[in-house]
Amino acid sequence: MISISETNFDPSFAAKLRKISGINIFKCIQCGTCSAVCPMGAHMDITARKFIHMCRLRLRQQVVLSNAPWICAACSECLVRCPNGVDIPKVMEAVRLLTQRKNINYVEPSQMPSETLAELPTIALIACFRKHTA
Repeated sequence: MISISETNFDPSFAAKLRKISGINIFKCIQCGTCSAVCPMGAHMDITARKFIHMCRLRLRQQVVLSNAPWICAACSECLVRCPNGVDIPKVMEAVRLLTQRKNINYVEPSQMPSETLAELPTIALIACFRKHTA
């Protein structure tokens, strides 16, 4: 359920996303094709269609708290199939950048168990931090 209130509505959110990504999210016709073709959709707490809808409603807090921008593989399958050419991976990246500008880390290395850190391949760890905290 989408809840709109004074605490989660950011009137400038859509404009910030457009400035960073260069994408007009209002071109989205909410057809759902993006959600249908997303290979990571099953792992996201909200679908790509709902993500864009929430961005259009300027629900910054709910969008930022979602795992969707962090799970997105940026494979561009949604872009290829979108009838209006909405580049959702760029919008996802813009949300990550806005989050990082607030110094909020999605992945916090100090909170990870040392056993997990020891088992991870170094290249995977570096790639994760570049995507999640760069």
